[in-house]
Amino acid sequence: MKILVTGAKGFIGKNLITELRNRGYADILEYDKDTDLSLLDEYCKEADFVFHLAGVNRPQEQSEYMEGNFGFTSTLLNTLKKYRNTCPVLMSSSIQAELDNPYGKSKKAGEDLLFAYSKETGVKVLVYRLPNVFGKWCRPNYNSAVATFCYNIAHNLPITVNDPTFVMNLVHIDDVVEELISALQGEENCAGQFCEISAVYRISLGEIVDLIYLFKNSREERTVPDMKDSFTKKLYSTYLSYLPEDQFSYSLKMNLDSRGSFTEFIKTVDRGQVSINISKPGVTKGNHWHQTKTEKFLVVSGKGVIRFRKIDSDKVIEYHVSGEKMEVLDIPPGYTHNIENLGDTDMVTIMWANEPFNPEKPDTYYLEV
Repeated sequence: MKILVTGAKGFIGKNLITELRNRGYADILEYDKDTDLSLLDEYCKEADFVFHLAGVNRPQEQSEYMEGNFGFTSTLLNTLKKYRNTCPVLMSSSIQAELDNPYGKSKKAGEDLLFAYSKETGVKVLVYRLPNVFGKWCRPNYNSAVATFCYNIAHNLPITVNDPTFVMNLVHIDDVVEELISALQGEENCAGQFCEISAVYRISLGEIVDLIYLFKNSREERTVPDMKDSFTKKLYSTYLSYLPEDQFSYSLKMNLDSRGSFTEFIKTVDRGQVSINISKPGVTKGNHWHQTKTEKFLVVSGKGVIRFRKIDSDKVIEYHVSGEKMEVLDIPPGYTHNIENLGDTDMVTIMWANEPFNPEKPDTYYLEV
């Protein structure tokens, strides 16, 4: 199957082509504004499906709106007709096609042209009026507020929010691509004349900015945001895609002593805390118990023993652990416990607690096993 994608180097085109290839679609005909126009004839002759994603949204002159959004659509459709190619054509439009502005008028003109083409030829056409699309590879300081906010905040640059209460309709690029590929497979989501993306998020500019600053601060605070909301998860991924390439890493505070080290890795409000514990050979750590706090220990390097004793019993329970066997130990409340390095190298243990450490209420009581 040969798939023609116009606007191949644009935000949506790049993401779509990448995912098409991930799914085994190898024969993709890429057309963009710098492609030799003569190739359009060849592509329109061979294509089995057309994703018409090319368009103009930030021209030098207003006349370019109509030239790019109507004029090229006309050229594309005339070329398909020239070769009597009746393959389906899917076009990305904009919700601004409903508005009385130069961009909206040009998108509406392109839509009308496509519908007229379908009526004339009987070709299946699909028109998606997209709201604001966000996600990786979107160009900042161009036509996406989300991309601009993510880029500027990640690069410590100022942002401007004229009206923080203004509510945006947003769709994530992965959801757009998923819908476009479903349409390619004949499973489009259409009601009436236009098609749509199922997952549309309504959120104010102020809320978006607050979330992005939360993401930025989370690196310093060793936290991760609550991801149960799908918009937060997608916006977080989007923000990370705009990090400066020399700032992917950030340092953690290692609490060092003669026994080894203890380092907090990740803290969350509702999913607890992950830390890394390093024990020197022969060292025993712990000898404490918790009232309600629970933990999970996973030794990933070295070997040792984890001992438990119920605080009202003399019976000691031992579990031998090793980085050669991935085995998680639950640390129940009411059991004093310790961990001893029995090897001749450092022992590394990943430790999870069901709550972040609170120095005002540590819930940790010293008691020898």
